[in-house]
Amino acid sequence: NTGEIKELTGCDYLTISPKLLGELSKDSSKLTPTLTVIEAQACNLEKIHLTEKDFRWQHNEDYMAVEKLSDGIRKFAEDAVKLEKKLKEQLGK
Repeated sequence: NTGEIKELTGCDYLTISPKLLGELSKDSSKLTPTLTVIEAQACNLEKIHLTEKDFRWQHNEDYMAVEKLSDGIRKFAEDAVKLEKKLKEQLGK
């Protein structure tokens, strides 16, 4: 939803569906970045150091993370194919 997108204000890159982009284009509310370097530096989080092996193990132990990541990648790839097809159709006309 657009509220979730607004909460990510300050994120460099987001993939947003055309429907939500349309909704956001009609919204004239002022946005202030919620994700900033200053906010990140102010977080009192303990640094952890992981080897790639440790990271992969921990990631694979989180079933939801594995499923959601792979599902997101599959959907993104499918949408890229659809977009390419639409662009070819438009350019072919």
